[in-house]
Amino acid sequence: MDNFYKPLAERTQDTQYQDNVRFILKKGELVYDNPQKDGALTCFGTTTRMVFDPCNGVPVITERSMASFWKKPVGEIWGMVNGETTIEGLESYGCKGFWSPYLGMGTELGLAPNDLGPGSYGAAFHDFPMPDGGALNQFYQLLEQIRNYPGMRTHLVTPWIPFYTARGPNRKVVVAPCHGWIHVRVMNGRLHMRMDQRSGDFPLGVPNNMIQYAALHLALCQVTDLRPGNYIHNVSDAHIYENQIDSMRELIERKPRPFPVLRLDPTVKNLFDFRIEHFTLEEYDPHPAMKIPYSP
Repeated sequence: MDNFYKPLAERTQDTQYQDNVRFILKKGELVYDNPQKDGALTCFGTTTRMVFDPCNGVPVITERSMASFWKKPVGEIWGMVNGETTIEGLESYGCKGFWSPYLGMGTELGLAPNDLGPGSYGAAFHDFPMPDGGALNQFYQLLEQIRNYPGMRTHLVTPWIPFYTARGPNRKVVVAPCHGWIHVRVMNGRLHMRMDQRSGDFPLGVPNNMIQYAALHLALCQVTDLRPGNYIHNVSDAHIYENQIDSMRELIERKPRPFPVLRLDPTVKNLFDFRIEHFTLEEYDPHPAMKIPYSP
């Protein structure tokens, strides 16, 4: 499947991430009424979606280096796809440190300190509650439908279980899912995937989400024997926290470089068997790393 990539010399610099950062800095409304209580420049439903052609490389931003930690979000998404709902469980897939700030936050919801809840990503993706009391593995269903009815327009996955995520007595999730609304379309032998994100911290969260869902897109292509189409990433509530503004102003002065190549182990044929060691990033030449403040 790797032969779809253009040679490095033919891959063009992609400015879509920077364009969105500029838009938020220019048009964002400063909002303090958010769970973090930190001011955030916010654009709701107005930022341009990002459309990535895998032939041009995978969307690992080059304006700052992600070389030391790009595997963490890739590992995280496979923990979620495989139904992990605890901090320890997700960390076992290689995303150590991502969820540790939330340790113990679920106790006021009646959850164990390590538990992210039955409304978390892993529960929705792998064990979505059924009316009969059973559980639905959404990605298994997605793959079965793609294989048996590729032309359907209903290849969808949702991370949202409304009765566990709404504020109120039934809430059973530490962090309401921010990403993972997936729509797949197969057209003329190519698998296109759109990921909608309800809330995106553009300096830190969104670059992680870009690479993890791009990896998921390529993995879906590999296990269904379909050629990669476009990967589309859309953010509804896009924001930059006040303490991140200076870093983002520095970042938009750096000229983007060509996207790298992501290689998948061709022997993996089952989506649920992928792990971070099955992915290799090549031809990645980013600008230096930046230390950007985090607002959990």
